[in-house]
Amino acid sequence: MQSKASTVQEYLKGLPADRREALEAIRAVILKNLDKGFEEGMQYGMIGYYVPHRIFADGYHCDPKQPLPFAGLASQKNHISVYIMSLYAGDPENRFRKAWEATGKKLDMGKCCIRFKKLEDCALDLIGAEFKRMTAAAYVDQYVALRPANAKKATSSSSPKAAKKAAKKPAKASKSSKVVAKAAVKKAAKKASKKKS
Repeated sequence: MQSKASTVQEYLKGLPADRREALEAIRAVILKNLDKGFEEGMQYGMIGYYVPHRIFADGYHCDPKQPLPFAGLASQKNHISVYIMSLYAGDPENRFRKAWEATGKKLDMGKCCIRFKKLEDCALDLIGAEFKRMTAAAYVDQYVALRPANAKKATSSSSPKAAKKAAKKPAKASKSSKVVAKAAVKKAAKKASKKKS
């Protein structure tokens, strides 16, 4: 259920009171643990957390005009969703699933989408820990390492075999884009620490 809201406040204001309270509680945990290299805003009809173009100029490979998505928070028709993209490929041992299940709370999870009906069903401490674990620089590195290099070129060719082969081959970020990303994240962290003091 995508919203047409253009700001986070507008999105929250448009929700029923119980959903708004739940999303505000989850959002507070996310913002408390979010690395300074990420930004919050509306993306894909939900509250999004992303690596801005000033840090990762390439943007999202599916739509380079979009900043690189990292996470999302949404009120859907029948549940609340938290999307954490770094779990999609960055948790091969299912560390997050095991930790959630150890809380005794039921886990309803896709590859990166955690769904629950009410706030009490959410392991907020684990959500916070997952956001704290991933920096923008580390996420950019993970994303670049896993992105298919020539999948778009190969899928437009007539050979499905070539497309499959290209999709397995990770793309290499240009050295300059990685350096710029890391420098921008350091600059944002320095700026944030100056504000605190």
